[in-house]
Amino acid sequence: MTGIISSSSAWTPQGGRSQNERLILWLIRRQGPMPRAALAQATGLSAQAISNITRDLIAEGLLDAGGARKRGKVGQPLRPLALAPDGALFLGLKVGRRLVELVLVDFLGQIRQFRSQTYAFPAPDEIRDFARDAIAGMLAELTPALRARLSGMGIAMPFYLWDWGREMALWRGRDLRLELAEALDIPVWLENDATCACGAEMMFGTAELPGDFLYFYIAHFAGGGVVLDGRLRLGPSRNAGAMGSYPVPGGRQVLDVASVSVLETMLGQVLPLQDRAWDLPPAVQWEWLDKSAAVLSHAALGAVAALDLPLVVIDGAMPQDLRDALVAVTADRLAGLRHHGLTLPELRAGTLGRQARVLGAAALPLGEGFLPGAAISVPRVNRGGQEARETPVLSRGVN
Repeated sequence: MTGIISSSSAWTPQGGRSQNERLILWLIRRQGPMPRAALAQATGLSAQAISNITRDLIAEGLLDAGGARKRGKVGQPLRPLALAPDGALFLGLKVGRRLVELVLVDFLGQIRQFRSQTYAFPAPDEIRDFARDAIAGMLAELTPALRARLSGMGIAMPFYLWDWGREMALWRGRDLRLELAEALDIPVWLENDATCACGAEMMFGTAELPGDFLYFYIAHFAGGGVVLDGRLRLGPSRNAGAMGSYPVPGGRQVLDVASVSVLETMLGQVLPLQDRAWDLPPAVQWEWLDKSAAVLSHAALGAVAALDLPLVVIDGAMPQDLRDALVAVTADRLAGLRHHGLTLPELRAGTLGRQARVLGAAALPLGEGFLPGAAISVPRVNRGGQEARETPVLSRGVN
């Protein structure tokens, strides 16, 4: 099948990016523009090694050396190196219960283009056709040089869609990742949507994060992710951190209580899919917050008992004020649980809200091509003055 993008022109850097190059790109991504001297100090690489690596990254169009000059300690001009926005482009597709979203994201994580479509139920053929047509339209708006910078596509979608009811039975046996990889002729990755949201918080979030934390994402249903030793964990079945399925008292799961679908049932209406404020009756809002906080705090404490996590992040496809209220009520509930022998974690709201899942989808090819270890992670930087060691690049199986 002929793809939308010619394989001879698509830019696919996944095989040739060294770990030291990835580490430098990650540091600049998280800390902002940095002079070469600061990169050498942060990585433990020699000044000559930094000079050679950054020269190559500038030549490839991944770094921009045109930042404002700063003065060094003895008066030398220091020119910070920044990520080049056009250095690479990534597609992200999010499949939701009522809405499919597609973004084109640049090397800084900024959304360049956006498409979406609503439906009663997500049908595999409809999602595939939407993605093909929308991507063709997006690429038609790019110059040939920018199209050549497309590094791949990520898909964020719930696992086990066929378990949602008879309307979703068509998803059993379908491989959307493979179908789109063949149709588009580019590398495509697929992960659980809440896992992707967690990865987006690590990659694009505005708050500093520890190396270990638990993540909840509350949308139509609930899900989550877990980060250990600075790495987003997927697990043997790629379903680690499935906090929506966490069992809670009463023979239920977290998603049976702490979900937007439950709030809609309580209201008797469908809530807007945009981030404008939801006009909720105070009594209904409080009941949903209280019941949701009860199951979230129960699940959080169980994860803390197993993994000794210092932070729990709660985000979701809801207005910020409701998300903040959910964090506050859950923190109160957690403090009231019996927790002898455990250190309670900090609770914090996520920073990406409704965009987390689709940005997390775009983060999948970004991570594969440009992050240390070829995975979404917060690398432990060697500050001991020794050169950072090369480690094998992890394959994510896109073929």
